[in-house]
Amino acid sequence: MNRTPAAFSFRGLALPALIATSVISALGFIWPFLISTPQARPQWLFAIAVPCALLLLFASVSNNKLDTKSIALLAVLAAVIAALRPMGTGAVGIEPMWFLLILAARVFGPSFGFLLGALSMVLSAFLTGGVGPWVAYQAFAAGWIGLGIGLIPRNIRGRSELVLLALYGVVAAAFFGIAMDLQFWPWTLGADTQLSYQAGAPFSENVSRFLSYHFLSAMAWDVPRAIFTASLIAITGKPILHTLRRAHTRAAFFTPIEFVKARSSEREKAEKAAQ
Repeated sequence: MNRTPAAFSFRGLALPALIATSVISALGFIWPFLISTPQARPQWLFAIAVPCALLLLFASVSNNKLDTKSIALLAVLAAVIAALRPMGTGAVGIEPMWFLLILAARVFGPSFGFLLGALSMVLSAFLTGGVGPWVAYQAFAAGWIGLGIGLIPRNIRGRSELVLLALYGVVAAAFFGIAMDLQFWPWTLGADTQLSYQAGAPFSENVSRFLSYHFLSAMAWDVPRAIFTASLIAITGKPILHTLRRAHTRAAFFTPIEFVKARSSEREKAEKAAQ
C-alpha cells in the first residue's frame, strides 16, 4: 500500500540539533545522580540551558524546509492538544492530551510527533499562565513521547495496533511522571527528610531516595494518567486513526503546489481568433 511521505522528518542540521539539545535536556533531568560534590549547584545552569536548547531546536527545524501544509497541520493539532490539557486541571493525573498526541504521532511520524508534543506543551503553558523554567522540561518530555512512537512497527494495523498504542500510553504516562519528579525532586522536599536529595551522596543512595519518593507519589498521579490515556486510546483510537490517516493521505505532504492558469472560455478563444 502506498503511503504519502511523513509530514516532517529530522534530517540535515535538524538531526544533530535534536541529538545535542536532547542530551542537554537529559542532563538537566538526571544531574542529581551525576554530581558528587556537595558544593555543586548545577540546577541553575540547566534551568537556563534547557529552554535555550528548546529554542535552538525550534530555530533549526524552522530552517529545515518545513512546508506550509506541515506547519498548518502542526498548528491545528498543537492548538487542539493544548486546549485538551487544561480540561484535566484539578483532577489528579487526568490529562486528556496524551492520547491525541500518541495517535497523531503514530499517523504523521515520530519526528512530527516530537515537534507536536514540544509545541503543544509550550502553547498550553501560555494558555494556562504556567510559564516558567519547567516548561522546557515538560516540552522535551512530551516531545520524547511523540518521538518514541517510532518504536512501534509501522506495518502493524487493526486491533494489534490499538493494543500496542494503549500499552505505549501506559509507558508514556509513567515516563512523564518520572521525568517531572526528576525535575522537582532535588528541591521540592528540602534537605531534612529520608526522601530528600542529598548533594554529594553516593549514586545508589540518591537513586534509592528518588525511587522511594517517586513511587510514594506515583499512585496518585501516574496510575490515573496511565489508565485514562490507555482507555481513551482503546475507545477512540480506531475512528481517530482513520480520520488522521485520511487527512494524511489527502494532504500529500511535500508534493509541489502548482498554480495552473484556468482555461479560457469559448468566447475568449473566439475573440482571440478574431484579433
